[in-house]
Amino acid sequence: MTDAAQRAAELLKEHRQSIDRLDAILVYTLAERFKHTQAVGQLKAAHDLPPSDPAREARQMARLDQLAKEADLDPDLAKKFLNFIISEVIRHHEKLQK
Repeated sequence: MTDAAQRAAELLKEHRQSIDRLDAILVYTLAERFKHTQAVGQLKAAHDLPPSDPAREARQMARLDQLAKEADLDPDLAKKFLNFIISEVIRHHEKLQK
């Protein structure tokens, strides 16, 4: 293996290790977020509040759009991610209200 190929292999390994650490951070962060949304869902169910809050969701989308731009992340990707999370949260809240 050439020196350039060896260095490329080392860089690839370092990038993959960073990706693995970031994946772990994402999973644990998502778990923590869902703990809080579950608590919100229980509060909503206990007080007969609707499982979704379109006004808050719109504010969150706008906030996420700005954060994505600041982080140099494609805002459409960020919105898709948040839409998925919100739909899961609403699904959980609806289950709690039954």
